[in-house]
Amino acid sequence: MNRIFLDLALLGIATLAFFFSAFFFFSKRNKLNLPAGSAGWPIIGEMWEYLKAGRLGAPHSFFLKRMASYSPAVFRTKLIGQDMAVFCGPAGNKFLFTNEHKYVGLWLPKHLQKVVIFALDSSKEAVEKEAMELRSNLLPEFLRPEALKEYIPLMDAMAKDHLDQHWVPYNEVKVFLLSKTYSYTFGCNLLMSVTDPKQIARMHGPFKEMVTGLSSLPINFPGTPFNRAVKASRIVGEDMMAVVKQRRREIMENQETANRKDILGKLLEGSEDDGMVAKRIIGFLLGSYHTLSTAITFTISHIAQYPHVYERVFQEQMEIARSKAAGEALNWQDIQKMKYSWCVVCESMRLMPPSKGSFRQAITDFTYEGVTIPKGWKTHWTVHTTHRNPKYFPEPEKFDPSRFEGKGPAPYTFVPFGGGPRMCPGREYARLEILSFIHNVVTKFKFSKVDPNEKVIYRNSPFPANGLLIRLEPLGN
Repeated sequence: MNRIFLDLALLGIATLAFFFSAFFFFSKRNKLNLPAGSAGWPIIGEMWEYLKAGRLGAPHSFFLKRMASYSPAVFRTKLIGQDMAVFCGPAGNKFLFTNEHKYVGLWLPKHLQKVVIFALDSSKEAVEKEAMELRSNLLPEFLRPEALKEYIPLMDAMAKDHLDQHWVPYNEVKVFLLSKTYSYTFGCNLLMSVTDPKQIARMHGPFKEMVTGLSSLPINFPGTPFNRAVKASRIVGEDMMAVVKQRRREIMENQETANRKDILGKLLEGSEDDGMVAKRIIGFLLGSYHTLSTAITFTISHIAQYPHVYERVFQEQMEIARSKAAGEALNWQDIQKMKYSWCVVCESMRLMPPSKGSFRQAITDFTYEGVTIPKGWKTHWTVHTTHRNPKYFPEPEKFDPSRFEGKGPAPYTFVPFGGGPRMCPGREYARLEILSFIHNVVTKFKFSKVDPNEKVIYRNSPFPANGLLIRLEPLGN
């Protein structure tokens, strides 16, 4: 009997301790001056409104509406099941870009962690550590302009080969689908020297399934896009391991093919194991796949839509083409001459950004613009608070490449690649590949949209509802 009374007493003490802890926790939380905003509906928060804005082709409206209602600096919402502070405008972008590890740290939504962790065969912590190491060590060396210059002839040759195989035989092509094929093919060649079309096509299938699932609803039931993405991620990991192990064998056997100059070779020169190398290759492919294909697709879309833009891009690119000897490849100096073409690409990325932004997690309580962001809250920066904001881009719906001439937009307003210390290390790589591809398209075809009013849908990034079907007219040059 005494034992029963003792157990009941301990249970009562524990219960009181729990309630007192909860009381003090919520009392403290209520005293915090949290950002103005809304948590939306129970469980789903404001996710429905967020997704609806994307389906209507106006994801920026979700953010601009709340900036007007609550605060132009920072507001509260609840997305993907998380209390979240959205940092707005160039000041908000700069704050998050420059305070990594001081106030905020890396964070991936759970459903993305599941797919990425399966592909990389890692824990959440390992994924974050590997991402930091990749940014700080190998990528800056591999992606510096001096290193990239030698790859421009390869970019030019691969663009020509892709167009000859997938565009020239047809009167009409779907640009979005083919740009993804090109982006993946080029990545395989540049990163791993994988050139066999059958092998690339076999590897691209599960990779594409995995990437598609990253922007789907995180419902892991058999047959759903997310479930297929989880399964595909395992195959992606196995495929990359097979490529890495094959190259390792070639090196050990001192085969001639072992000396190919690519990022895989540079990785294997170090002391990392094969699993780590495979993870790094997958990470790079994931980082470049959607960025390149989306930017290429909508640059071609805007060139086709605006005759005066097409004419200026055409004249710029033909002047470069006429300066080349027969069969001579593009080089660094040629890319530097593509100034107006790059303005067109930038304006396309302003209106149709390949990436919407990213999330972070508060690692401590901190104050911003007079409000407190509690430890554990998620933070979000997004292109949608500036790219179509008339405060930073007058007549924001107008396609105007001249915005990027001269000094260009104010700092931290145009952020398709992030900014500050968090600037995407692949920015220059993307610039060279996109411009090389556009050069070859414009100097080979005159093209027009089959459906000038094709709808654009947003998930993680924008995509044309029907793949951007264009009609081709080969040039006689």
